[in-house]
Parts: sequence; C-alpha cells; structure tokens
Amino acid sequence: MTRLLWALCAVFFSMQVFAAEIGDDGLHKASWMRDTFKDLTEDLEEANTEGKRLMVIVEQRGCIYCKRMHEEVFVVPEISQYIEDNYFVVQINMFGDVEVTDFDGTTLPEKDMVKRWGALFTPNIIFFPTEVADNVTAAQAAVANMPGAFGRWTTLNMLTWVVEEGYAGDEPFQKYHARKFESQNK
Repeated sequence: MTRLLWALCAVFFSMQVFAAEIGDDGLHKASWMRDTFKDLTEDLEEANTEGKRLMVIVEQRGCIYCKRMHEEVFVVPEISQYIEDNYFVVQINMFGDVEVTDFDGTTLPEKDMVKRWGALFTPNIIFFPTEVADNVTAAQAAVANMPGAFGRWTTLNMLTWVVEEGYAGDEPFQKYHARKFESQNK
C-alpha cells in the first residue's frame, strides 16, 4: 500500500510541473507571448524589426484544446524554442474586451474582432506575411490558419512551413507535412 501511495504522489506531482501558467484573464500564458497594444500594424513592424514572423493566437478561458496545446505541445523544448526564435506572438481572448486594431485601421474589442475574422475555434493560430497592405483585414492577410489543437509534428511543421514561406510555393502544407513527418519519424 505504501508503494502505491508513493507512486500516486509521484505521478500527481510530476503532472503539476507541466501545468501551464494561467493569467488573470483565464488564458494560458507562455514566455514567448508578447504584451502589446494589439495594433496589428505595429505588431507586424516590431516582428519585422526583430526578424520574426507575426503570429496571433486566439484562445478562450476554459478551452480544453488550448490547455492541451500549452501542456503537451508548446512545452516541447524544440517547439518552444522555435517559436521563441522565429515568432512574435500576440494572444487574443475570443471573448475579451481589450481593443484590437486590425491592419485596415478598424478598432474593435477582441470578441468583435474575432467574429470579424471568422475565427470559430480555439486555439486558432493565424500566421501573417512580412508585409500587409493597410486596406485588408487580418483574415484577408493571413498566409495560414491553424484552427484547433494539433500534435507535436503538425504544429512544428506548420511553424516551419510558414517561416520557410511554403505558402508561396507549389507544395501545399499537407504534402510538406507528410514529407517532413516521414523523415522526423525515421
């Protein structure tokens, strides 16, 4: 009985190590997320200055899929480091009231901006090119959109495909992913 109790304690405490930090807004927080004024044009300029790609992640309080991404995928050292090195990440609360300014200058609370963009799922990761015209919305400017929770390899390959500007080439993401996945699992 003592061994069982120790084993259960060990499992419980090891699980706590991987629990993601939760902010006052109820959303998961990662060290690579940026606290900005949520003006996408300014965020894009800052990302470009740092030599990074702009990524917006839409999440909501209590989202089990957001939790999965933060506790099982984003914590993988290779993925976390890749995001840190290559992305400028802005978090949007699907039901939040903080004002967001879109590329076209429209300013709305987060919850209304998310509706404007047509984001229906969380997490919803939106990737942008390095240049965006000032007369388009984020939804129009996006080069890729990852709605929902995905596993380690799909996430890493999507992050890589965007950085490599695969969206501008002839190989669609699904073929790129299949090719990369095969080589990653040899």
